[in-house]
Amino acid sequence: MSTASATAAPAKKRGSGLFQGLQKVGRSLQLPIAVLPAAGIMVRLGADDVFGKDGLDWGTVATVFANAGSAITDNLPILFCIGVAIGFAKKSDGSTALAALVGFLVYNKVLEAFPVSEAVVKKGEDVAAVYNNPGVLGGIIMGLLAAVFWQKYHRTKLVDWLGFFNGRRLVPIIMAFVGIIVGVFFGLIWEPIGDGITSFAEWMTGLGAGGAGLFGLINRGLIPIGMHQFVNTVAWFQLGDFTKPDGSVVHGDITRFLAGDPSAGMYQAGFFPIMMFGLPAAAIAIAHCARPERRKAVMGMMVSLALTSFVTGVTEPIEFTFMFIAPLLYVLHAVLTAVSMAITWGLGVHAGFNFSAGFIDYALNWNLATKPWLIIPIGLVMAALYYVVFRFAIMKFNLTTPGREPEEEVEDLTKA
Repeated sequence: MSTASATAAPAKKRGSGLFQGLQKVGRSLQLPIAVLPAAGIMVRLGADDVFGKDGLDWGTVATVFANAGSAITDNLPILFCIGVAIGFAKKSDGSTALAALVGFLVYNKVLEAFPVSEAVVKKGEDVAAVYNNPGVLGGIIMGLLAAVFWQKYHRTKLVDWLGFFNGRRLVPIIMAFVGIIVGVFFGLIWEPIGDGITSFAEWMTGLGAGGAGLFGLINRGLIPIGMHQFVNTVAWFQLGDFTKPDGSVVHGDITRFLAGDPSAGMYQAGFFPIMMFGLPAAAIAIAHCARPERRKAVMGMMVSLALTSFVTGVTEPIEFTFMFIAPLLYVLHAVLTAVSMAITWGLGVHAGFNFSAGFIDYALNWNLATKPWLIIPIGLVMAALYYVVFRFAIMKFNLTTPGREPEEEVEDLTKA
């Protein structure tokens, strides 16, 4: 065998690098999303029916919490920019965040050079100028660019007389000029793109229950390959707009829901019956299908996972118990999620969450929701469906879910 053939690296499949890159982008989106629970809690505490005039009537306290929560929800683009930059760059540090911040501030200000409509005085009142607003998408793009440029130039050495600007100090300077270019680019071309996104949102809304179901199917279907955060980010933070009482405009299903938009919740409400009822029932079905000698151990694990899903809406621990070893169950799970999304929206349920569709968010946002009580009977029906469908599929097709592994595998695990 020749040395060349012995040392040749296996050829990468076409598109594998791009796919891995997209997965990495998806993972980097989780960092900024993680701050939303704090925003949601503060916004709710500052609402009229909690600390406000219709609740405890603590006016100043309510204003403090409302403003604190708005500080996060009104600045999601910059949070996504910094979060994505830190999450995407290898061995990132504070200079990565600074570079992203500099780039975003320049980009955001440059957008104001391209007003869609000028500031005017109408009926004696000032009407502010309207600017192109790529929203969270612009923040994500600036964050990715900051990560890429930081990765490429954070160890660059300049000539001696410019040595002060070597390495990490160089990247924020580069990002300032990148911000100008991206700002001009979006200022010139965003209006038709924004109109396209608005049209897509209107089309999805026009599909009614079908649109909600389609989103649920895509959302669950992309989880195994780690691409679900892309569609989540677009639906939850980009689609649709709502003008708040103070005149500011917010975008996305989650942000609009927290701001009090009664039409929001299309891409959220249907997850509550799944995460609070359906998946916990599936976990119990998996435990009941375990072999008798393994049933007690599996039941203990599954009950804890079911409680996690019910209370917090964190479903990955349950989903990963069958996602790869019994993919048929995951296909059924995705279809049932679509059914739940369609039913809740079709029945006029508008509910949303700050973190995920668990009991904590369900209770916290009860007064913001429309017909939230319907989630309970829908959830009970979904629980029955999940239990019957999962148990039937496991037994009928002899799926190797936890507790049904071949005995030799269990012995090997025990010895290990």
